[in-house]
Amino acid sequence: MNHSVKGMTLLEVIVALAVFAIAAVSITKSLGDQIANMPILEERTYAQWVADNEMVEARLEPKFPDIGKKEGETELAGRDWYWRKEVVKTTDDKFRMIRISVSDDERYQRILAQVSSYVLNQD
Repeated sequence: MNHSVKGMTLLEVIVALAVFAIAAVSITKSLGDQIANMPILEERTYAQWVADNEMVEARLEPKFPDIGKKEGETELAGRDWYWRKEVVKTTDDKFRMIRISVSDDERYQRILAQVSSYVLNQD
């Protein structure tokens, strides 16, 4: 009687477990890094929303904006956000550039989001 048994040897099982262990450690480290970055991504998302909201407000103003800076503070998601609106002269007098910067500190040492847009003088 010739019984041919097919299966994995102990060495093959050990190698397969080692490969699985290395992959599991790598996946766990990657997930840990992603979870560690979640607060940063959340903070930047909120700052971007503040910047976008302030840009909408600036673009809805009926009169052509004056050159200069204006700063303000707004509350979103239970936090205070500080924004700075800069209106800059362009090479064409019919246009002005508006730049909104958002920070989580009132000294603007850490800009978390920034948006720019142009407005046309229609007068």
